[in-house]
Amino acid sequence: MGKRTVDRFLFGAAYYDEYMPKDLDRIDTDMAMMNHIGINVIRIAESTWSTCEPQPGVFDFSHVDRALDSAHRHGINVIVGTPTYAVPTWLVRMHPDVLAVTPDGPGKYGPRQIMDIVNGSYRYYAERVIRRLIAHVADYPAVIGYQVDNETKYYDCVSQDMQTLFVKYLRGKFHGDLDMLNAHFGLDYWSNRINAWEDFPDVANTINQSLRGEFDRFRRAQVTEFLDWQASIVREYARDDQFVTQNFDFGWKDGSYGVQPAVDHFTAARTLDIAGCDIYHPTQDDLTGKEIAFGGDLTRSLKDGANYLVLETEAQGNHGWLPFPGQMRLQAYSHLASGADMVEYWHWHSIHNSFETYWKGLLSHDLEPNPTYEEAGVFGREIARPEIGERLLHLRKRNRVAIMVSNEALSALEGFHIGTGNKWGNGTADYNDVVRRIYDALFELNVECDVLPADAPAERLASYAVIVTPALYCASDETITRLREYVANGGHLISTLRSFVADEETTVWHDRAPHRLTDVFGMSYNQFTPPKGRVPVVFGGGTGVVGADGAGVAGALAGVPDAPADTLIELLKPNDDARFAAGDGFGGVAGGTIDGGAGCETAVDGMAAAISTDPGTVDGTDGDDAAGSSATQVLAHYGHYAWAECAAITRHAFGKGTAEWIGTVLDPDTTRAVMREALDVAGVATLCVTAVVGTTAGDADADAEDAGAEDVVPADACGCTTASGDAAVEPSGTVAPAAITVRQGVNARGETVTYLLNYSADPVTFASPVAGEVVVAPKIIAVNGLVDEPATAALTLHEGDAVAAGDALTMPRWNLTVIAG
Repeated sequence: MGKRTVDRFLFGAAYYDEYMPKDLDRIDTDMAMMNHIGINVIRIAESTWSTCEPQPGVFDFSHVDRALDSAHRHGINVIVGTPTYAVPTWLVRMHPDVLAVTPDGPGKYGPRQIMDIVNGSYRYYAERVIRRLIAHVADYPAVIGYQVDNETKYYDCVSQDMQTLFVKYLRGKFHGDLDMLNAHFGLDYWSNRINAWEDFPDVANTINQSLRGEFDRFRRAQVTEFLDWQASIVREYARDDQFVTQNFDFGWKDGSYGVQPAVDHFTAARTLDIAGCDIYHPTQDDLTGKEIAFGGDLTRSLKDGANYLVLETEAQGNHGWLPFPGQMRLQAYSHLASGADMVEYWHWHSIHNSFETYWKGLLSHDLEPNPTYEEAGVFGREIARPEIGERLLHLRKRNRVAIMVSNEALSALEGFHIGTGNKWGNGTADYNDVVRRIYDALFELNVECDVLPADAPAERLASYAVIVTPALYCASDETITRLREYVANGGHLISTLRSFVADEETTVWHDRAPHRLTDVFGMSYNQFTPPKGRVPVVFGGGTGVVGADGAGVAGALAGVPDAPADTLIELLKPNDDARFAAGDGFGGVAGGTIDGGAGCETAVDGMAAAISTDPGTVDGTDGDDAAGSSATQVLAHYGHYAWAECAAITRHAFGKGTAEWIGTVLDPDTTRAVMREALDVAGVATLCVTAVVGTTAGDADADAEDAGAEDVVPADACGCTTASGDAAVEPSGTVAPAAITVRQGVNARGETVTYLLNYSADPVTFASPVAGEVVVAPKIIAVNGLVDEPATAALTLHEGDAVAAGDALTMPRWNLTVIAG
């Protein structure tokens, strides 16, 4: 163990001996079973404050000692959690105010995470139990690190303590000047103006989204301060070889999904030695790998690409998540493929009562071996082998694409939902939907990405060929300046609808949208609407070709099928009196003159889609880089008679770079096609992996022995980047997801490590995209969770084999191969 890091791959489970039925004493049995499947770490103590401190000031760490002693005897490391996220009954009896007050009213005892993290009484007793516990365990040889709290958030707390601190913060920010505060947040509206600090109202029910956004940002800052406070206490006792981490979670939509609204992970991670996360996801036929990859990419990005710990992920998990044979092993390696140095299950044994009885662990309620446990052991024993574990540890990424995310934008679009303009979304796409739509398209194209905060410095932006801003509603002038410079210096910026609408305080800019970027994108807009009924996005259509000369980038998308616009359409107007037209070739209004009643003010004259641009002539442009201007290309328009004159997707060269705008929410298939073509223009190759010609998914396994390299689909026939770098959208205009997911990085030895992952129920035979040595080979997992040795031996790929690029490989269902070279 190095100083505050890990020197070998950690594989484990959360362990709660105190949850066991009291007539069972099986801790050594559990540890021996862990040894059998390669578990080398457990996490303990984070959930049981009332067991550690049954009465105020009376401490009992006997259950902690039992776990530490048994773990040490069995060679298992331990991460100790501070037990502060679930408060004991005596604390609530003594100090009812420790319960968080939410907009729904005062908190009631029962669930976890019901406390007010800024409450003085809570902090006093939390500090006491942290100090006593960490002082007690720090010298145990088995303890390698600490988890501060658990999935910390602010729990929508609007208590008096929270609001008093908020008002104090505002007085400092505005130097006590209420006129400045009122003007800043626009509080004259509906008589919200505050004329004396003692009159500052309860903000729980504020209708002012700027003030709400400020309050949300303040509360996220309290989470950061809380974790820093805990980490500082822990470090007073921790040894130099013990690390501090935290298990960040994400938004939730049937599993981990998108950005967590109640924490600024980027600032909160600064206090940690190693970032950690909890990643949960559907399995069975719904296993895609996307939740694992997104959570891992975001967590890895929190500390500039450093490796991270998966402190929780499911074993048997929630109802409907029992994994198919092969999926446990596939999932575990998927975490490593994003750069994880630990995979830890929640949890070891299924508990026998209370709220999470049927969120099942590695062991079922009978505490006997089962297929999930056995298959975890297949992975655990593999990763324990130095020739595998040491080559897969500390994977580092060198990605060329980044997605920029923002808690401020997320918060704003909870108040001003994309599809409705208010807090009721009515089932239309939200902020995290837009983020994941872009991310998922990249994932399906085998283009890996990092995740950036909106305040990322210019030198970090400059390291990427492409940056995407999904619904970056709030952006400061500083962020906008950095993005302008990024494009001018040669970067490729792709922005979606509802980007650059407001400042970081959620005040809408009062110039033409997008603010200070109309010259960069070569277009502007000032109107938008939900697409009532079907409003198609048209990529040329009929026999028409986008582009004045029938060639160029716009033509590459001409074959993409029309697709319905979703949630909102922005009515984009290319700059300089936009001669964009919906002529016969678009299937719209025939040539002639049309008044741009939609605010597009366009003149129809054939199909002139390449519009000359004079930067600085449109309100809202900076006009400070006239030499970098060029024609605006319209890649798609709206196929509805009312909006047919308006562009839906544009591209524009600015300085040495390019900027694209996607003015609506596209379906997944269309998003993938648009992103693939944009990446090609930016010179970012999409790593295409397709099935053998003439081999269906169902019979690929049977045909694997007979499939030669000459049978493999070449890269230039599958809708991905060709060897020449030319656009290669299929004739149909569709771009299918890659048949095999590819994730890559560089290990500590300097080898390129490539994960080839099959997230499907069908075997796939494909051309290897890389050359090297097989480090991890496919294995057939039987229904009992063990390796089917005869079936595995019959496979054509084994550990130690040499693979050449282009070799035909067969990947069984729910399986993987790792190649190093």
